[in-house]
Amino acid sequence: MNSPQSRPTLDQLRARHAWQKISAIVSADKNRNGSAREYGRHVKRLPARILTSGLGPTLSFLAAKADRDKPSPEKRLLEHLTDWIANGRKLSCADPSSLLNSIVQGDVDFLRLATDEVMAYARWLVRFADAEGLTKDEPDAGAERKDH
Repeated sequence: MNSPQSRPTLDQLRARHAWQKISAIVSADKNRNGSAREYGRHVKRLPARILTSGLGPTLSFLAAKADRDKPSPEKRLLEHLTDWIANGRKLSCADPSSLLNSIVQGDVDFLRLATDEVMAYARWLVRFADAEGLTKDEPDAGAERKDH
């Protein structure tokens, strides 16, 4: 007999997916001082960028900074967000290989749902990036800067 607790919640699924992605970033950069730190910097700033500019412009910014020829931190973040929306959350994407293309081709309802979902997913990415030290020396959004 299946108990109600046997199925993970949506938030648990977000957390699991985010943890897998952060773990892969950490494994790829053992010293956590190269691309992992850059990835953490983008993750930390992601929610503020979305709130300030919107999801489409934020994804466009990351795409413009991404190196097409190698796995840059910006490209990996775009891939992680796309993978969560298309495969983890299973939203109906116009282009499952690109969240940005899905937003451009989608309607206002898709944009609203994708934005809410990316913000919820980003909270887990930020938590795990913080826990792994990938955002060290990156000031918290809205936190006062103390000069010593």
